[in-house]
Amino acid sequence: MDILRALERGAQDAARQFMAVPGGLSFTYRRTLDRAGQYAGALTALGLVRGDRLACQGSKSAEFICLYLGCLRAGIVFLPLNPAYTTSETAYFLSNSEAAVHLCDPGNVAAMTGIAEGTRTMSMEDMAHRADIAEPDFSDVESVGSDLAAVLYTSGTTGRSKGVMLSRENLGSNAETLADAWRFTESDVLLHALPVFHTHGLFVATNTVIMAGASMIFLPAFHPDAVFAALPQTTVMMGVPTFYARMLNDPRLDMEVVAHMRLFVSGSAPLSAITHREWSSATGHAILERYGMTETNMNTSNPYVGERRAGTVGMALPGIDVRVCDPATGANLAKGAVGSIEVRGPNVFDGYWRAPEKTASEFRSTGFFITGDIGAYDADGYLRIVGRSKDLVISGGLNVYPVEVEDVLDDLEGVAASAIIGVPHPDFGEAVVAIVVPRPGADLTEDRLKGQMRERLATFKLPKRIILADDLPRNAMGKVQKNVLREKWKSLFTASS
Repeated sequence: MDILRALERGAQDAARQFMAVPGGLSFTYRRTLDRAGQYAGALTALGLVRGDRLACQGSKSAEFICLYLGCLRAGIVFLPLNPAYTTSETAYFLSNSEAAVHLCDPGNVAAMTGIAEGTRTMSMEDMAHRADIAEPDFSDVESVGSDLAAVLYTSGTTGRSKGVMLSRENLGSNAETLADAWRFTESDVLLHALPVFHTHGLFVATNTVIMAGASMIFLPAFHPDAVFAALPQTTVMMGVPTFYARMLNDPRLDMEVVAHMRLFVSGSAPLSAITHREWSSATGHAILERYGMTETNMNTSNPYVGERRAGTVGMALPGIDVRVCDPATGANLAKGAVGSIEVRGPNVFDGYWRAPEKTASEFRSTGFFITGDIGAYDADGYLRIVGRSKDLVISGGLNVYPVEVEDVLDDLEGVAASAIIGVPHPDFGEAVVAIVVPRPGADLTEDRLKGQMRERLATFKLPKRIILADDLPRNAMGKVQKNVLREKWKSLFTASS
C-alpha cells in the first residue's frame, strides 16, 4: 500500500491520533493529511512541479513530517539533509541534486543563500507561513509506484556522496512488510527519539506507524529524562545502540518501567552482544535487531516470535531475497561461509542519482544489489554481519566516511598523512579515531587539529581521538593497512570495561 493511501485510511477516523509532541500540539491523522495538503499547495504555488527536488535541512519537528508527506502529495522529491552539515557540505548536495528549493532553520538562511546555482533558500518558518494560507483540500498529483519519492545521500569510503533514489513503492512496500513482521496495530504508540534526516527515523519509524494506523510520541531528540517520561505512554521504541547503552547506565531503568512495553528495536549500527544481554537482564525484554541500509530500506529482522539472537540481524524479511555469495562470481555460499551480502526485492532502490555507471557496477545482472557488507548465515538461518568491504565508520547510528575526514586532515598545515578508523565505543557503538603523521618539525597537538576541523566538518564526523604517530602501516603497494590500526587501537575506549 502507498504511504499516502495509508495516511488517508487513518484520517477516516477524525479522532485517531498520529503524532504528539510533548508540551506541544497533537496531530490526528486528519490534521496531518490536511497540513500535508497545505504544504503541497504552498510548494506548488512556488512553482515546484512533479519530480522537482526539495531539500530540507530543518530541525526535527511535526512540521518536518507534514512537509515530507506534502511532498508525496505534490509528487515532489524529498531530500532530507542533516542540519549539522556545513555550508560547503550542503552546497554539494544542493548542486548535485539540482534542488529547486532548500529549506533550513532561520539562523542559517543568510549563510546558505546563493551557495548553489538555481536553488532558492528559504526558512522552514517562511515555508510554514505559506502553508498556513494554503487550502488543505489539495488534489494529489497523479503518481505510480515507480515514481521517485526521495533522494537520500550516502557514500562509500571513496568519492563524493551519492544520491540514493527511493521510489514510492520502495517506501510503501517496506513499511507494510515491517508493520506486519513487527505486529504493529492501531493500538501501538511508538516512542520516536530518532533524527528525521536519516532513513531510520523518517522511513522505518514514521512510515511503519502510518502503515499500521498507529501513533507516536515525537521527541525532538534523545534525552534520557524525556525518554523515561514518555515511556509509560508508549508500547514500542526504535533506537540506535547508543540509546540502549545510555539507558542501561540510568538507574531509572528496571523491569517495572518497561513492563507495559511490547517491543524494542535497534538498528543503524551494530548492537553489541553485551548490550543485548545486559538489556535482557535489566528489563526482561530482548532487543530486536534488524539490518538495512539507505539503498535498500530494511532487509532482515530477528523474529518477533522466537529467539532474537544476539550478534545477528535475523532472517530475510518476507518478499525480500538476501543471499551471501562469492563476491567475485556471485555464486551462493553455504551456511557458515563468509561472503558478500546481496539483496533483491521491492525494497531495493532504483539507483544512484545521475550516476548510471556507479549504479550498474553495484547490481548483478540478476537484480541483486551488492551491499558492500560481509556476513554469513548460521546453521539456523540467522544472518551475522562480520564487517564491511569498505571502511565506513558508523558512530551513534550515523555514517562517517573516512576519506572525507582524511581529506580535511591532510589539508591542514603540518599534516603529512592521516588515516581514519572506527574502533569500539561503549556509547556510540563505534568512535571515529584519526591517526596522524606530522610533517618534520611540525608542532601539532590533538586540540589544535580538532579546532581546525570543526570549521569544516559536521560535529558527528569529528574524531573522538587524534593520535600522533611516526608512520602508518602500509602493504607492499603502499596502501594503508587500516586493519592493523583497528587491531592496535581496538581497546582505546573499552579497556576500562
